[in-house]
Amino acid sequence: MKMNILVTVDSNYLHPLTVMLKSLFMNNPNEQFSIYLVQSSIPDQQLELLDAFISGEGHEFHNIPIDDQLFSDAPTLMHYTKTMYYRLLAHKFLPQHLDRILYLDPDILVINRIRELYELDLEGYLFAAADHRTMPIKEINKIRFNPFDLEAYYNSGVLLMNLPLLRETIDEKEIFDFVEKYHSKLIMPDQDIMNALYSKKIKGIDEVKYNYDARYYNIYKLKSSGLFDMDYVMNHTVILHFCGKKKPWKKNYSGKFHSLYKHYEKITNDAVAALEGAKMGAASEKAN
Repeated sequence: MKMNILVTVDSNYLHPLTVMLKSLFMNNPNEQFSIYLVQSSIPDQQLELLDAFISGEGHEFHNIPIDDQLFSDAPTLMHYTKTMYYRLLAHKFLPQHLDRILYLDPDILVINRIRELYELDLEGYLFAAADHRTMPIKEINKIRFNPFDLEAYYNSGVLLMNLPLLRETIDEKEIFDFVEKYHSKLIMPDQDIMNALYSKKIKGIDEVKYNYDARYYNIYKLKSSGLFDMDYVMNHTVILHFCGKKKPWKKNYSGKFHSLYKHYEKITNDAVAALEGAKMGAASEKAN
């Protein structure tokens, strides 16, 4: 069965998106993926290159353009644009025949097989997601959203979505009203919205396996009495998530998994360069 993957990025994140997809394809051999990109501003030339990359890997690409006027009445926050709604309202734009899709942030590496997560039983749940329990983040978030009595605060970087139930349940007006009322409390807008409004309808998944925060290798290892060492991560963790402001494709990064990221980045850059070379060669032949 083909797996559906959702991504929502702009032009600035196309490079890490391509690296993430390359890691997904490499570590899930003999699987077929349909990649759905929800976006509103990526130039056609870049979309064509992304399509060529995904198709060249043997998978399907589906571009889902969003009209800039679609969320003209939606409230925004500081430097967060209307794109903050794309992830929570993606079910409105995705094909109606899809019953589930796995959303992945672009700042991720997929280092093991993902099918077990994709086939997780979602009956009665809107999403499946991981609760990052690293202190003091958990306690701070519980205080921020005290009126909503959160039992957990889920990270929205990896989300398995139950599309039929989302279509029945999610009301965009409820989301817009929430933003208007609680805008001063919102730090990670779409993630905060998801937790405040829907956390009780989210199925928890293992963060070490499916949403490993790459900043906290030493903490994971310490809390597990040494079990979650590098060998464990490489053999059991499916998704490495480079959370936070520091990103492994930037010059100032020096995290534990920097070399691993650079490995996948190099392979991806070579593949993209080969595509661009082939395209230039074809254009030259046509001109002659």
